[in-house]
Amino acid sequence: MKNYKWYALKLIAICVVIFILQNVFENLTDEFSLDSVGILSRPWTIVTYIFLHGSFEHLFYNMFALGLFGLVLENVIGSKKFLLVFFISGVIAGIGSILFYSASIGASGAIYGIMGALAVLRPRMTVYIGLVPLPMALAVIFWVAGDLLGLFLPTDLTAHAAHLFGLIFGLIYGIYLRRDYGEVPIKKKKEKINDKEFKAWEEEYMSSY
Repeated sequence: MKNYKWYALKLIAICVVIFILQNVFENLTDEFSLDSVGILSRPWTIVTYIFLHGSFEHLFYNMFALGLFGLVLENVIGSKKFLLVFFISGVIAGIGSILFYSASIGASGAIYGIMGALAVLRPRMTVYIGLVPLPMALAVIFWVAGDLLGLFLPTDLTAHAAHLFGLIFGLIYGIYLRRDYGEVPIKKKKEKINDKEFKAWEEEYMSSY
């Protein structure tokens, strides 16, 4: 695609660098994480929290998903619109976090926005849940069910509400973009038989009657 900026990979690089800095500077996570009580005094944390991660595992899975789905969406809708999906989904996911949790970090809400947009624009794209291949639209339904269930598990530390808030924006924006960037419906081709082929078929199958 023309003017492809590889923003998905650049965002991954930024998150990795920031994670390294988090482990060097102990106060960095606390200063830039999203705190529901301190959001009015530190409004920038509605964006900065997206780039923070709590562990290597947290970082790895988020960056794997960002690379997998982000590169596809960026190729489909272009780099600028991809960046818009990432940041607005992240901010809306942050609002969801404020409503449900005392503090939050991570890019998963923004990534769920990307997945939501892809579910609308590329619903037949194959993804794997474990070893099971599923179309993107069905996989997102599976993930939504898991997050809805997770909302009612008090011991679960995952920000499921943030996932759902980010996903909702992705779905809505995907619907808005579907006319220009949606998947082209598969049309069944009608097979035409020319006179020569029809005559050969007639001679072969009708001669016995």
